Amino acid sequence: MIEQPPFVVSNTTSIEVSQVEISDTATVLHIFAKYRPKNWIKIASGSYLQDNNGKTYQLRSGIGITPDAEFWMPESGEAEFQLVFPPLPTSVTSIDFTEGADVENGFSIWGIQLKGNNLPKLVLPKEAVIHKTDKETALPNPVIEYGKATLKGKLLDFRPGMSKTMTLVSWESAKGDISEALVEIQPDGSFSKEISLASTTPVSIYISGSSPLQLFMEPGKTTEAYINLREISRRRSKFHSEEKPYGEIIYINGPLATVAQELNQDMPDTNVQDKVYKDMKAFAGMDIDTYKSKVLELSAEVQTEIDKLPCSLATRQVLTINNKLSTIGLLRLAANTLTSAAIQTNQITREEAQKYFMERAQKIPADYIPDANFAILNDLQAILSSNYSNIVIGYYQKSDDLAKTWGTDNGIFFDIVRVIPLYQSIKNFTPLTEEQISTINTFPSAYREMLTVANAELLAKIEANKKKTGFTVNEAGEVSDEDLFASIISKFSGRVLLVDFWATWCGPCRMANKEMIPMKEELKDKDIVYLYITGETSPLKTWENMIPDIHGEHYRVTAAQWNFLGKSFNVSGVPTYLIIDREGNIKYRQVGFPGVKTMKEELLKVADQ
Repeated sequence: MIEQPPFVVSNTTSIEVSQVEISDTATVLHIFAKYRPKNWIKIASGSYLQDNNGKTYQLRSGIGITPDAEFWMPESGEAEFQLVFPPLPTSVTSIDFTEGADVENGFSIWGIQLKGNNLPKLVLPKEAVIHKTDKETALPNPVIEYGKATLKGKLLDFRPGMSKTMTLVSWESAKGDISEALVEIQPDGSFSKEISLASTTPVSIYISGSSPLQLFMEPGKTTEAYINLREISRRRSKFHSEEKPYGEIIYINGPLATVAQELNQDMPDTNVQDKVYKDMKAFAGMDIDTYKSKVLELSAEVQTEIDKLPCSLATRQVLTINNKLSTIGLLRLAANTLTSAAIQTNQITREEAQKYFMERAQKIPADYIPDANFAILNDLQAILSSNYSNIVIGYYQKSDDLAKTWGTDNGIFFDIVRVIPLYQSIKNFTPLTEEQISTINTFPSAYREMLTVANAELLAKIEANKKKTGFTVNEAGEVSDEDLFASIISKFSGRVLLVDFWATWCGPCRMANKEMIPMKEELKDKDIVYLYITGETSPLKTWENMIPDIHGEHYRVTAAQWNFLGKSFNVSGVPTYLIIDREGNIKYRQVGFPGVKTMKEELLKVADQ
């Protein structure tokens, strides 16, 4: 019996091997499972072990779990079961467990050690170095220019069967937004991605199941990142998280590499938002003034912890900026936080939440946030914080008031607030007017170039959309709310329908639409109609220029019609899907995208009847 065997890397936090039981007749993996209470996990019957010699051993059976059947988690969210495999030769030193490459989001744990607690040595590329920290070096000002920035590197201990992509999020202050880009991972774990930026920018890498990794990218520069997957897996392990680290979680070269290196280290008690959200129930029943006092108290505690850190001055400066911006954000969302706390403690129901929220929001005075707190918004170094873009979008419309308070309308904040509405207009498929083009000629060159390029790309896309086919714009017509849906689907009588309630601003909706493109092609002979319904919260121009890439039948209904349909079909969020059979009966309903595999299975159940 091998207790809590160490492993090299895992793609899941839902299951972990607590014991390996080896005998002449079987190999039994004792599995500890942790997942959302009253939700299910599943172990595929095709799961297998592969030993360090390359030989595979198919799953025989489960004890406490039935392969391919839903295993429902108890109220505690924790459970145990066993998986039985054939016996292993005594020469085997390590095994991999996997559900197989054909299982969408399948569980895999690689390098489970059977002979001792030492993992194979981690081989670091020569570029993966730990930078010596100069404790006294201050944070430099960000570069403000427009150009291409490059991210490249490697996932260490990468294995076939792991996710082939990761997400790069750039916190672009001048856009008042975040930009997401998928980074493709090559079979050897290497990656490279080029993005356009208007300044030195904080970015985050999101790898499935792990906390975001923090970096900086800069126009004209390359950021290198060597990501230690075994350390990521150790940190999120139930059994090994307190053990000695397997090196740095990430090795970084490039802009602000030393700061990024320190930011990725464990720094408890330096995030005021974490303090609030971890103890949300403590805020239940507070009035807005008590809430404000508590947030400012916690913010002061966090700053004390930051000041004591043995890291570089530059990193403490970034953390201080984060703290100031987070404090503004928490005060700005006072009514939201108090409402969430009341729901969590059952003081109010979700049906009462809107009224509860409005009562508190109406009591928040205009000077609720101390004037001194806003000064950070016009600090050039503040854009090096990933929090800046979230805060500036909440206050860019108050620029005139802040200019009066500060006695100036110059500085980074005012540059950015002049850019944001123009960029948002372009993002919503509205090209710049001649007057706006003249206006941006007075902007700093970085922002002028960013807007000019974005506008040119939009104009090109609008022209390209005019040539696209495969989508149809429909009118709901003059019908009563009660007859609306029947009228919409009557056009497609006798055919299987996948109805998608979605919105142009919904990231998961757009992601799902993209992921289903190959599925649609695969099922093109099944006589399935893809029917998309959105409301007026999807801006008309945005909708018109987005749907050419979403093949199917499209409806944009009025706000009243959308509300009626939402209540009729319990559309509690977007996307919401309905599958309707040829007789008009709803056979499947799902809030949130269930994944391509599930969607295909559910469609075929109906289409093949």
